[in-house]
Amino acid sequence: MRSATCRILTSSLAALLLLAPAGVRAQDPAPPQEPRPTFKSAVDLVSIATVVRDRKGRFVRDLKKTDFLVREGRTPRDIVEFHADDDAPVRVALLFDVSGSMRVGSLIEEARQAARYVLGALRLTTGTHATADEAAVFSFDMNLQSLQPFTNDPAAIETALARVVPYGQTSLYDAIAQTARQVADVAPGDRHRRAVIVLTDGIDTTSLMKPQQVSALASAIDVPVYVMTVVSPLDHTGGPDAVASRMPAIDGTLRSLAQWTGGDLFVTSAPAHESIAARQIVDELRHQYVLAFSSSASGGWHPLEVRVKDRDLVVHARSGYIAGTRVGS
Repeated sequence: MRSATCRILTSSLAALLLLAPAGVRAQDPAPPQEPRPTFKSAVDLVSIATVVRDRKGRFVRDLKKTDFLVREGRTPRDIVEFHADDDAPVRVALLFDVSGSMRVGSLIEEARQAARYVLGALRLTTGTHATADEAAVFSFDMNLQSLQPFTNDPAAIETALARVVPYGQTSLYDAIAQTARQVADVAPGDRHRRAVIVLTDGIDTTSLMKPQQVSALASAIDVPVYVMTVVSPLDHTGGPDAVASRMPAIDGTLRSLAQWTGGDLFVTSAPAHESIAARQIVDELRHQYVLAFSSSASGGWHPLEVRVKDRDLVVHARSGYIAGTRVGS
């Protein structure tokens, strides 16, 4: 039976988040729909974590506020706050798929190893609590379980990884939504750059929420979702840094879900893939620009586009926000 938390989450968000992002996912089954506001928003500023790279994939770190352009639909928005942190602390939630399908071959051990590459890219024991990186470990089949709250203790995290054991069915989208909410729950002034990193074979069988609902939730609270799918080499094409796949459900729906939140998807079938993906995820989180503008007075979903004046640069940011509502209570 689904947990009470999952039922509450799904029922409270279903009316709010039944939408698909326009112009982003041609494969989504439903057209965009205006979400229904259910709570008053206590937030006047909308923040957007933004990554900028050049055409060779290198981070661009010397941009100013005047270099950025933000549009809400067709309307330009004034940037009222701007932060360029070149070495921010990182807080990631490692979300493990422990459904029965992860027992196939060595998928669960590959997922653990992928997580260890992420941990290796973090600075878990450096600096004070306010400046050290942190990680938490969650697992899911039909329900979400917290195996280790956020910590910078590598031994505690490794102990939690050993408790990741596959069984049951898969509620992938529900688990992503619940974890994103927990990652978003931070104290004011916290400088950590936050993300959910999902380790899965990409198969969902029992979620009540749809991918576009999860995308809307995570995007609305500015939590990027990175998906690291572990697959058999037979299902994976390309070289050591490839993210192509012969599994359309993975490379379509999940990639769209991730990219709409400002994250990305990586298909991995070897240690080299996992190492490259882990470094890229942590580097992106550590080298973000954060822009803020005043929230719209009208409620509902508002699409966003972030660009820079130099058209040779590539910008990666979430695709919208919800005004006049608060996701959760």
